[in-house]
Amino acid sequence: MPRPGNLAPTLAAGYRRVDAITRASEGEAGGGDMAERLAGKVIALTGAGSGIGRACALRYAAEGAAVVVNDVDPEAARRVVVEIEKAGGRARAHAGDVTKPETSEALADAAVAAFGRLDVFHANAGGAMPTPIAATDHARWRRDLDLNLDAVWFGTKAALRVMVPQGRGVILVTSSGAGLGGVHGLSAYGAAKAGVINLMQVTALEYGPKGIRANAICPGTMDTPQLRAWLDAQPGRDRFAAGIPLGRLGRPDEIAHAAVFLASDEASYVTGAALVVDGGIASTMAVPSSD
Repeated sequence: MPRPGNLAPTLAAGYRRVDAITRASEGEAGGGDMAERLAGKVIALTGAGSGIGRACALRYAAEGAAVVVNDVDPEAARRVVVEIEKAGGRARAHAGDVTKPETSEALADAAVAAFGRLDVFHANAGGAMPTPIAATDHARWRRDLDLNLDAVWFGTKAALRVMVPQGRGVILVTSSGAGLGGVHGLSAYGAAKAGVINLMQVTALEYGPKGIRANAICPGTMDTPQLRAWLDAQPGRDRFAAGIPLGRLGRPDEIAHAAVFLASDEASYVTGAALVVDGGIASTMAVPSSD
């Protein structure tokens, strides 16, 4: 057995690599030195060009995973790959529209072609602009479900095609607090996000015996470019944040830390779960105002 002193150079190099990639991620706070918890794993990640997806890609790479970075914007995917590679990580860009089933199939194949296997498929792509039910026409409803529900189903099937023969794998989906309770203006989005939580539960039931775990992450209100644009058109971020028990918006890297846990072997007995990362919003109950 090697003496502890012999491990120092290897550990120091690993920590430097983790720090370098972490510094590139959005919201450095909460990073810190960590071992490579995903060493040797191959992860395909959709919607990874910005926001939560970018933070997850950088964190996955910092933890030792090879990452296949998908985004509908080829340049955004390429930029994230460059960030990872400059920090010493391994990544490939694979642009494409995940609302088309062939994109997820090709993404899974690209992971195997580039790195020899697929250990984690993280269906992160999603989004919507708030629209009241009365103003939501069929086309808007369909667009939101295409991106936030159907695309996850396509990704799940593509991942299972590769993972079942391997005898192991992890499927993750970025759901939302809107999938746990009603949010004004998010009828289609909320229905889709509730649907993917159930999809992960069914996947966990059907494929647990085959070595596959499936889980959802439910972010609360996160400080991402997409949400920032919407909040700036509202009364303001500060007023919105005041309604969150922790008193602030979440950071994308805080979702990335949760994703690393679920992707890692530390979560080997966690499946069919919906992990809430929302600053306490889901624990609140609406009550009549006394004002």
